[in-house]
Parts: sequence; structure tokens; C-alpha cells
Amino acid sequence: MTAPGSGGTVRVVNIRQATEQDWPLIYPFYAAIMAEGKTYPFPEHQTLDEARPWWMEQPPGQTVVAVSDGAIVGSAKMGPNRPGRGSHVATASFLVDPAHQGQGTGRALGEYVLDWCRSAGFASIQFNAVVETNAPAVHLWQSLGFQIIGTVPESFDHPEHGLVGLHLMYRPL
Repeated sequence: MTAPGSGGTVRVVNIRQATEQDWPLIYPFYAAIMAEGKTYPFPEHQTLDEARPWWMEQPPGQTVVAVSDGAIVGSAKMGPNRPGRGSHVATASFLVDPAHQGQGTGRALGEYVLDWCRSAGFASIQFNAVVETNAPAVHLWQSLGFQIIGTVPESFDHPEHGLVGLHLMYRPL
């Protein structure tokens, strides 16, 4: 996949299934994003081993990495949103290394996840908690066909904006 880089350049982003050897390379930006506290309600200050099950998805889901110029620059995890009678709806979560944000990695991961979910037979995909003040993510998901179908008010404690809403976003596949 190619992704627009800064200054209009195009860079190649390869997306592949994550391995256990990738986790120590994902963890530094996972920990930085969680410590920032602006986009995920995951616990802060987790160790490498404590954080692993929060990100490294088990089958039937999977975790992937985005690799550019030999470095892991992002990751996504995806799978069923609910078990049993809700398992036809997928969900996913995304991380882009802060040093590589704004260069198309999130879009490349989003497109990969949509393709994976279609090929895995999911009927739709639902994001359960997109922080309403995360404008780049909201814009990206809307550009990929997601709709905000509801917002739970004051359900995320943002370090700068205080209590803000979490969007529920949905897209049929």
C-alpha cells in the first residue's frame, strides 16, 4: 500500500499479521498513547506484559502491524465485536506511532481492516468508543464510510477537555 507522506511524497506501508516478536516494538508507542490519555480508556502505566493482552488479539481476531522503511509505524487489532449472536459485527482499534502520525498510516490500516472484515464474512463493523474530540480519527472514519450513530455524553475523562462524549460509529460491509 502507498500512503501520502509529508510534503506530498508517497511512502510504502506494508501491513502484515503481528508476531509475538513485534509486541516489544509496538509497546513503546502503545504506552505513549495510553499515557497521553486522549484517545483510549485503557489503563495507563502498564508494563510490557500487562499491556500485551490489551492489544495482541487472539483468534478469531488478529493484530497487524504497519511497516514503513523497515520500522513498525502503526498497528491495528480486529475481530468480532460481541460473541455468539453478535459475532457477525466486527470491531477494531488502531494505533499510529506519534512520530508517524499524519502520513497515511491510519488510513492504510483502516482500509486493511475493512478488507479483512469483509473477507472474514462480517456483515458490518462498529467502533464502540471513538473520543469525540479526536477530530483526526472521526474525520478518517467518516471518510471511510462510517457514520456516528450515537454519542454517549461525558463518558471519557479527557486530560484537556474534561468529560467528553464517546461516539459509536458504524459501517455496513
